[in-house]
Amino acid sequence: MTSTSKGIFRPFFIIFIILGCFMAFILIYIKPTNSWISGPIESASSVLKMKNFFSSKTDNLNETTVLIWVWPFGQTFDLTSCQTMFNIPGCHLTIDRSLYNRSHAVLIHHRDISWDLANLPQQARPPFQKWIWMNLESPTHTPQKSGIEHLFNLTLTYRRDSDIQVPYGFMMVGTSSFTFEVPSKENLVCWVVSNWNPEHARVKYYNELSKYIEIHTYGQAFGDYVNDKNLIPTISTCKFYLSFENSIHKDYITEKLYNALLAGSVP
Repeated sequence: MTSTSKGIFRPFFIIFIILGCFMAFILIYIKPTNSWISGPIESASSVLKMKNFFSSKTDNLNETTVLIWVWPFGQTFDLTSCQTMFNIPGCHLTIDRSLYNRSHAVLIHHRDISWDLANLPQQARPPFQKWIWMNLESPTHTPQKSGIEHLFNLTLTYRRDSDIQVPYGFMMVGTSSFTFEVPSKENLVCWVVSNWNPEHARVKYYNELSKYIEIHTYGQAFGDYVNDKNLIPTISTCKFYLSFENSIHKDYITEKLYNALLAGSVP
């Protein structure tokens, strides 16, 4: 994910993190259904023990605390958003590590894990607590870190087979009619790229395609940087947009597709 895409992705990120934490609330007592990360999986009897533990140790079983260990991508948001934005009761988000022993789930972003794992929680894990492995990058851009294979209970990624899916975007069938005005199109094809590498397949494809049609290109590699504010307006001037991903993997569809749709261009 590039710096530009991080800015555009921020509103989606906040919403999906909150909803992801809400899903964690639901999944606290159930067994994960995938094997992305091998972790301790509780039996039905241990689930009952956890519920009994909560009943005896907490005043309100419906109050769930999710500890965000490190802000993913450095993106912060209002920790009261569960209630204020989505009216989700009983969900408490926190970054206060002193609440570790009382947290039902700990959200840990893969990229923020140090290579020696020294910045992971060092205290003993309470028996009721779930660790959530969060990663929004593709496998190509996900560095392997030895020692985490058996640490996590739940996965939070863009993949549909995750315990908690956090897609970069989604499309819904509208239930009411509306009028959409297609923005004025000045150019046929455009491409905004920040991660330029001549060896990348998408760059080689662009070089070949540009021999036959004019492609309006933007980015530092072309001396025409586009900031977050101007990204969607820039894309909207083109009929078609090259929505090239940095790698091809299962379910890996990022803001590059959704930005084009938001701009009224064909990806």
